[in-house]
Amino acid sequence: MITRYLASVTTKFNPFTPGAKTARVFLANLPPNARQNMQINTTVLPRASVEPATLDIKFKDGKEMTIDLEKMKINDVAVEVDRHSRMLQRQEDLSNS
Repeated sequence: MITRYLASVTTKFNPFTPGAKTARVFLANLPPNARQNMQINTTVLPRASVEPATLDIKFKDGKEMTIDLEKMKINDVAVEVDRHSRMLQRQEDLSNS
């Protein structure tokens, strides 16, 4: 997963629901030095909460993604993030040429 172009990541999940696994795995896939380059906010909901797990991602170009983690698995999330990151990487490569 290309994380170089992420500006901020905000997650909200109840750790006792199945959708929380995707959020935890996404956070685990961020590199160790990610806090230096991006803002990471995590909200752990109480056990009785029925609010769905969400992942909000802001890219350095200003694009924002809100992902419903109850409906998507980690591979689907990685594909969505990488799709936009590859586009930003391509733009950067073309401007540096």
